[in-house]
Amino acid sequence: MTHSLDALFATIESRKGDLDSGKVGPETSYTAKLLAGGAPLIARKVGEEAVETAVAALTDDADAVVKESADVLYHLMALWAHLGIAPDQVWAELDRRTGQSGIEEKNSRPKG
Repeated sequence: MTHSLDALFATIESRKGDLDSGKVGPETSYTAKLLAGGAPLIARKVGEEAVETAVAALTDDADAVVKESADVLYHLMALWAHLGIAPDQVWAELDRRTGQSGIEEKNSRPKG
């Protein structure tokens, strides 16, 4: 069974291919517009959506948090697609951290 995140990433990847081949352009596809804008545009959108999620959380608006969280995930996956990162790479990193305390994991990162 395909998870909805896998299906979303596949759609984003498809739009990336359509953009690269000229089948779709930024004027007809929001995903193509994001991808055409590159990392600066996509990263800005990830940040905006993350802030909107935090604001919704601060107002205890669970419905808005759900909607904004979906926006964060979509834009994050667009960034991954742009950078050639497969979701499995992120899942593997999460798996690597399983069973390790957050403090231990943070302390294991290079200082700098």
